[in-house]
Amino acid sequence: MVRCFLIHTVCPVSALGAGESRLLYSRLFGPDEGIFSDRERGLSPEERRLVQKERVAVVARQVRSAVSLSREASARVLGETVPGEEALALQEADSGVVRLRAGDPFSEEMSALWLGVQSLGFTLVCEPHENLLLAESTLRNLARHCLEHLHMLGQGSEVLLRSNRVDALLSRLLPHGQLLFLNHRFAQALEKEVAAYMAK
Repeated sequence: MVRCFLIHTVCPVSALGAGESRLLYSRLFGPDEGIFSDRERGLSPEERRLVQKERVAVVARQVRSAVSLSREASARVLGETVPGEEALALQEADSGVVRLRAGDPFSEEMSALWLGVQSLGFTLVCEPHENLLLAESTLRNLARHCLEHLHMLGQGSEVLLRSNRVDALLSRLLPHGQLLFLNHRFAQALEKEVAAYMAK
């Protein structure tokens, strides 16, 4: 099962410090057992929300570090992408997996799959037994739809204003945090449904 999906920055942004990452969107799935320790289950709803927010921020920082290391190691220079070239940007995206040990930040061990597209990071946090190839395919599909339909690489990105569209994408491509095995016909039908919804 996927525990959470994040969209965040992975490059320095003028308003942030050198090591910081700005969280643009987050969605948590599933029961709280893997997220909260026994001690934290007695917290108030507001305190739990703050604990979740901090844990998601920790994941975003760890992914940002992994993306930075990957880009330094490849010595590849990032070029500017103009609207309409989202597919090319996605093709050139950095990707990887970060193992999140138990207690750092979740009470159970997790895997964070990430995709670094220009200054944006897309991350899926999965339980360790999850099929990582299927998770990567789902992550790339989610990132492609977000980039194409929300114009996230252009000026004035709409992700903060259109979180309901990201929610709709997740409900179709990752229902309740469950990865879907898709045959060709079902994948085409899903593509048409998503494209029709996003065109509204």
